[in-house]
Amino acid sequence: MIDLYTAATPNGFKISIALEEMGLEYQVHPLDLGANEQKQSEFLAINPNGRIPAIVDRDNDDFAVFESGAILLYLAEKTGKFLPDDANKRSRVIQWLMFQMGGVGPMMGQANVFYRYFPEKIPAAIDRYQHEGRRLFEVMDGQLAKYRYLAGDEYSIADMATWPWVRGYEWSGIDIEGLAHLQRWLGELAQRPACQKGIVTPPPSELSDEARAEQIRNMVTR
Repeated sequence: MIDLYTAATPNGFKISIALEEMGLEYQVHPLDLGANEQKQSEFLAINPNGRIPAIVDRDNDDFAVFESGAILLYLAEKTGKFLPDDANKRSRVIQWLMFQMGGVGPMMGQANVFYRYFPEKIPAAIDRYQHEGRRLFEVMDGQLAKYRYLAGDEYSIADMATWPWVRGYEWSGIDIEGLAHLQRWLGELAQRPACQKGIVTPPPSELSDEARAEQIRNMVTR
């Protein structure tokens, strides 16, 4: 049994999708980010960084894992799924996972903050993060012109990490016009039952503007 501590954000959805894809039994523990539940001592004992998502593997001596990319790697290694054994293929998956962690998530997160929530509209900041988001999408489109999925012709944890972010392109104000291969990939993953279940686990809640802003701040890093 996996205990999943999460919220309705792209980073949280990564792990919900992975747990569904891997067929693991799990229990969801939603955290109210607007109420700062992620900063309470009980959760900090699991993730000292005070960010979602985090898991506790009850079948492995209550082993805790935080950081979404680390969780995906842990779950893939636990199950032997969605991370190839071949060294080169494995490296490609990890490279594209890091591409999401270091690029797509931070840039889209900042675009969300400045485009949607920052009290003062700063055009230079909005343009910077939207343009960098578009550039990263173009990199993905070029890769997806050659392969069905990000790391090759096999679906992997790199796709699970990236899709929950990229599907929110409109919310970030990033245009995907002309990126036919990216659009194909977005649509294909949207048809996967695990992706459909993952993006409503936990269900989105009605939040005040203040709580939503706090939620976005917790999405920004990766």
